[in-house]
Amino acid sequence: MPANVISRTWSSYLSNLQLVILSAIALVIAFLVPVFASLPTYNDLGGVFLRTSSIYLNLNIFNSAVIIISFLFSLVFISFALVMMNVIAKHSRTRTKVKTEVIRSLERFTGMVFAALLIYSILVFAANMLSYGTGYSAPITAVVALVLTPLVFYAPASIVIDEKGLVRAMRASMAFFFKKFDYFLLWIVVAVILFTVLDFVFIHALGTVPSRYAMLIISSIFVLPFLMLMQGEMYLNRFGLLKV
Repeated sequence: MPANVISRTWSSYLSNLQLVILSAIALVIAFLVPVFASLPTYNDLGGVFLRTSSIYLNLNIFNSAVIIISFLFSLVFISFALVMMNVIAKHSRTRTKVKTEVIRSLERFTGMVFAALLIYSILVFAANMLSYGTGYSAPITAVVALVLTPLVFYAPASIVIDEKGLVRAMRASMAFFFKKFDYFLLWIVVAVILFTVLDFVFIHALGTVPSRYAMLIISSIFVLPFLMLMQGEMYLNRFGLLKV
């Protein structure tokens, strides 16, 4: 049952809380890099978003270099966090300890996850750039991002859990995405509920502007790791013996 994924994720989350929070530091750094790099960004609902219109109006070589370097640094930290959450999910479900060879593989796993996210990001950004002059760049970019989501949604889990290469991991991600589409819908519902509730609480407790920064930190440390861990738990249901 898809609902059982939530209870398993919560159990893994609590039993590995210290490691989860330690790994979540990478997410905090990932979201703070664009902020401190003085990029044309805004943060809302615990995320940092780029103002593409400002980029096109003020683009030069220096700005381009800052944007690219900051983005790549952020992507590296996000990739590392995804790898760690899937390592936790795998070894929590199989009740095994994280061995030395797994630690040594973190760099390789992070590199492949980084490559998957980079390909996804380049294609989405290209769609945004190519459609910018049409007046429909927002919906076109959203459609492209949605179409490409099946290729990367479970790719980090496949890379870590199955130890597959990049192309095979993306294929496995797409296959499992459509086979268990209800898992994705459940993930979306959980994410929307968590972000909406926290945003409501912080806005009323701190005010609009402070709440955005509070959401950024809290979501990076607690919410996003939970959602990443949930992806790993969902993917592990491919293995019948691990469903119980």
